[in-house]
Amino acid sequence: MSGKLDAKTKQALEDVANKLRVDSIDCTNAAGSGHPTTCMSAAEVMSVLFFHTMKYKVQVPKDPANDRFIMSKGHAAPILYAAWAEAGLFPVENLLNLRKIDSDLEGHPTPRLSFVDVATGSLGQGLSVAAGMAYTGKYLDKAQYRTYCLLGDGESAEGSVWEAMAFASYYKLDNLVAIFDVNRLGQSQPTALEHDMETYRLRCEAFGFNTYVVDGHSVEDLAKAFYDASTVKDKPSCILAKTFKGRGATGIEDMENWHGKALGAKAEAALEEIKARISNKGHHGITIPKPSDTVPAKDSNPVKLASAPAYEKGNKIATRVAYGTALVKLGQNTRVVALDAETKNSTHAQKFLGAHPDRFIECFIAEQNMAGVAIGCACRDRAVVFASAFACFLSRAFDQIRMGAISQTDVNFCGSHCGVSIGEDGPSQMALEDIALFRSVHGSTVFYPSEAVSMERAVELAANTKGICFIRSSRPETAVLYGNDEPFEIGKAKVVCKHVDAKATVIGAGITLHEAIRAHDLLAKEKIHINVIDPFTVKPIDQAGIIQAAKASGGKIITVEDHYAAGGLGEAVCSAVAGEAGITVKVMAVTELPRSGPPKVLIDMFGISAEKIVEAVKAL
Repeated sequence: MSGKLDAKTKQALEDVANKLRVDSIDCTNAAGSGHPTTCMSAAEVMSVLFFHTMKYKVQVPKDPANDRFIMSKGHAAPILYAAWAEAGLFPVENLLNLRKIDSDLEGHPTPRLSFVDVATGSLGQGLSVAAGMAYTGKYLDKAQYRTYCLLGDGESAEGSVWEAMAFASYYKLDNLVAIFDVNRLGQSQPTALEHDMETYRLRCEAFGFNTYVVDGHSVEDLAKAFYDASTVKDKPSCILAKTFKGRGATGIEDMENWHGKALGAKAEAALEEIKARISNKGHHGITIPKPSDTVPAKDSNPVKLASAPAYEKGNKIATRVAYGTALVKLGQNTRVVALDAETKNSTHAQKFLGAHPDRFIECFIAEQNMAGVAIGCACRDRAVVFASAFACFLSRAFDQIRMGAISQTDVNFCGSHCGVSIGEDGPSQMALEDIALFRSVHGSTVFYPSEAVSMERAVELAANTKGICFIRSSRPETAVLYGNDEPFEIGKAKVVCKHVDAKATVIGAGITLHEAIRAHDLLAKEKIHINVIDPFTVKPIDQAGIIQAAKASGGKIITVEDHYAAGGLGEAVCSAVAGEAGITVKVMAVTELPRSGPPKVLIDMFGISAEKIVEAVKAL
């Protein structure tokens, strides 16, 4: 790659840019919808990147050695598709299938396409993913590939963009280039800064980026900036490209009210005008540079604990502590990477830092960015990723997690400090919505281990499970219930207490499982028997096991959870038994806004203690 273009290359890149504009107009017009004008502003950026700067194998888009590209402004999907088509991955005519029900060329990119690593379109998230990819390239793969991320100027209003920039500069990601397509216009009005390139520059430099302000429609300026960025060490780079929305189409360029609209009747004139600027209307004749090195594929064998759990029944240990222990064991496999949002001494991810410091990524207090970085690290199966924080703080990253599911990512989240049982820290620190959040995510698995052995096995299972996994850990110490060789399966509950004359089946998880066991013992003194079930996973729930236990206890189920009722364990159980005649479910959950106080007092105050369970059983 050179920073200076000869006349032939300059013309070829300009021709490609205009072909990309034509393709974007054609396919959105065929679809009757889409975002052609936002594609048109980025045409020169895409041309220079895909046909001059980036090194990749066209026919193997996800080769580990390829440079990475993230289209953060996902509504510009048509020009991304057009770039790959013009590069030769698939016929240009296929672009006319944009947005059709039987086409993977969707309105916004998803990994249904071989050349898309992550789904984008929820704005402000792409740079975090790109930062995760760049971190992986520099520190884990130690490879030469570079990562490029194209953002819209409008999405720079998202705080997650600046979280990502702070992360990238802190970790000196000199293999990362962020490109801002500053086309001045947002969806419904001009952006806050419009074309104030100086303010953009000052902001990016303040966040530690080596920054270039360029004419975004000059292939020469862009080529030079990309080249110069490749020579900079220990700083990420940012290219601020001043562009115009709808570039090249008279009466549309730099005009409002064209966002998200096909050009319709205006397309013919626009196409004629743009095509007139194309010198070579045939094949571009450009040889796309390939990677100069090779990056080996990662071992795909299952990830296992280096040693079995080692606890004594009855001993008390918090599941959050067991999470850290399990991570260390799992980390004997060099694919395993752990991230934390500066809560590592509470989540106990710090144990992993102590044992495997080269594979621990501190993300500081920026949960949205941590989720995006985790997704980026996991791309192309480069790492088995665990990310931890207080569970309540993961809620601010919900959209990143949701998009991770659309991206078909395999990332494991661990949330600690759940429920009122955390005690005096108060309601702002109490996760009471987290099960509902993660249950709602497509394809997710929700683990709720109640003691140390099951926690270690949950971590091991999560490492080998596709999709988003959530592991809920608890702050209080709880007694070890299982032998170290106890097997655990996703979707298989454990019957902890069982009686042939059980009056009801009580299902608890985490703290409330131990309250249920205590209730069992209190009731037994009065010769009242209950079955007690540990669900282990809330999603999937053990439907068959729960129905069987319910039918063996008179059809009576009581669920008890340190969580709000909406979306929690109770509702999962209700869904599992829906349609089964003769089964009733009483849901015991936190129903009021909690407050600070001693954990035991709070558990009783909010109706989920052993004593409250006893009352509920007697009332049946």
